[in-house]
Amino acid sequence: MPGGEYGELGGSLPAIASLNASYSTTVSLPSPYLFVPPAERKTISDVRRTFCLFVTFDLLFISLLWIIELNSFKIWDSLENEVLHYNFRSSFFDIFVLAFFRFLCLQVGYAAFRLRHWWVIAVTTLVTTAFLVVKVILFDKTQFQIFGYVLPIVSFVVAWLETWFLDFKVLPQEADDDRAHLAAVNAACERAPMIYPCAVSDGQFYSPPESVAGSEEDLDEENLGRRAVTAAEKKYVRQGREAMSVVEQILTQEDNWKFEKNNDMGDSVYTLEIPFHGKTFILKALMQCPAELVYQEVILQPEKMVQWNRTVSGCQILQRVDDNTLVSYDISSGAAGGVVSARDFVNVRRVERKRDCYLSAGMATDHDAKPPCGRFVRGENGPGGFVVLKSSSNPSICTFIWVLNTDLKGRLPRYLIHQSLAATMFEFMSHLRQHIADVRPSLHSHHHT
Repeated sequence: MPGGEYGELGGSLPAIASLNASYSTTVSLPSPYLFVPPAERKTISDVRRTFCLFVTFDLLFISLLWIIELNSFKIWDSLENEVLHYNFRSSFFDIFVLAFFRFLCLQVGYAAFRLRHWWVIAVTTLVTTAFLVVKVILFDKTQFQIFGYVLPIVSFVVAWLETWFLDFKVLPQEADDDRAHLAAVNAACERAPMIYPCAVSDGQFYSPPESVAGSEEDLDEENLGRRAVTAAEKKYVRQGREAMSVVEQILTQEDNWKFEKNNDMGDSVYTLEIPFHGKTFILKALMQCPAELVYQEVILQPEKMVQWNRTVSGCQILQRVDDNTLVSYDISSGAAGGVVSARDFVNVRRVERKRDCYLSAGMATDHDAKPPCGRFVRGENGPGGFVVLKSSSNPSICTFIWVLNTDLKGRLPRYLIHQSLAATMFEFMSHLRQHIADVRPSLHSHHHT
């Protein structure tokens, strides 16, 4: 094995066939994540229904404020004065009409016609803003009461809140849902373990050779050493194999990875939409060290990662299920300058060594030793993990890939989470490179002695 002093690590795990030699479209791994048929689409999405409800609230709230303003004197006299004897400089009737204009346009556009473009709300917000600015400038100051300030300000703020909600919540989430649903429909139609809708050639998808049938007996005979015995242990093994299958399929879809950003070190972050799991982040980096060293420091010793990785504040091995599978409890550090607080996770991990790469794949699970507690928000990881690829031409370098699919829970804006995840991945690589630089001299000196 290339890598000199790291060669003894090759025997740490049972060897199985290489990645390229294991692709198969005739044998598939049973998995609820790969074969669950897509559910029927709702007529109107939940997030769009919430938006329409907020638009209705806009009209009702402005109406209520206007009625309160009318009721400051005799309501019928005030109504006659503001409506029948309308005066732009002193009446608030036009602000009510403006709210009704927004309600009518937005409900027709986004509820009746279900438009997926921002032009309708752009028009309503532009008209509202321009009208209110002119209204405030020309309003008769001698008529100013408290509602002379409240109605225009509330109308302005609510109009812009509607714009933000549509542009940053409704349209992006529906676009994500559409991509995931399309991928699921294609996967169901093909009846193959696809995770992304694209034209593929025969033999593109991987199925672990030790899990041809995926039966309970296979799980017992999977390992040469420690074996899964109880129902809970067999569940952990199945989850680990499912995560490994998804990660390996993500590797086959590199042409579909969407570039997001890179850093000065040449590391790149990509994204990929996965059915039933949503957006997955993929970090790809070149490491100036043998693959076996990264394999040892990152994959074989996850509990020691807290010593050098500042993005993690705790890691505990809860259970070693078999020679390939373990359950861990992880605590992430805060991110985005403290806006994203620390999260805890319970993950099942599966580790495999192949001829030209090392893989560690995992996903969220549950364990009696670590139920959710009030100290942390319990996050949930979808299929993801680490991949270390050897270089065929230079044994002193390797490619490191981190596949991350996580739900941080809580009430955080999605765009903030996505920004913080990319930054966290780059920070992790910085810590990893520093750690590799620190351990290599000690390993060399130990080898020579």
